[in-house]
Amino acid sequence: MNQEEMLLEIKDANLNYLMLAQQLIRADKATAIFRLGISKDIADSLESLSNLQLLKLCNTNMMLARFRFDDSDILSMLTNYTKDRAQAHLHTAVLMAGQTAEAMA
Repeated sequence: MNQEEMLLEIKDANLNYLMLAQQLIRADKATAIFRLGISKDIADSLESLSNLQLLKLCNTNMMLARFRFDDSDILSMLTNYTKDRAQAHLHTAVLMAGQTAEAMA
């Protein structure tokens, strides 16, 4: 994959992320804030973006979505469950709920 193709993939991922985020926020803002790991202010801003603003935002060369955790233990819980997958996901959700929401600078 060359540089140009990679940038197109990033822009596509950004557009998909932003469209999904808007849909989640409009359907149930509180749940979207938790699932996306964003603040209420960011959710309000994303919800109010026009289609043109959304397209402008997605055309950056940086990924807008990112992992919500920097803790390898959480990643391990999600990928290396042995007995009860639902319990592992619930435990991970509890741990992630204790993390503060990120704000865009």
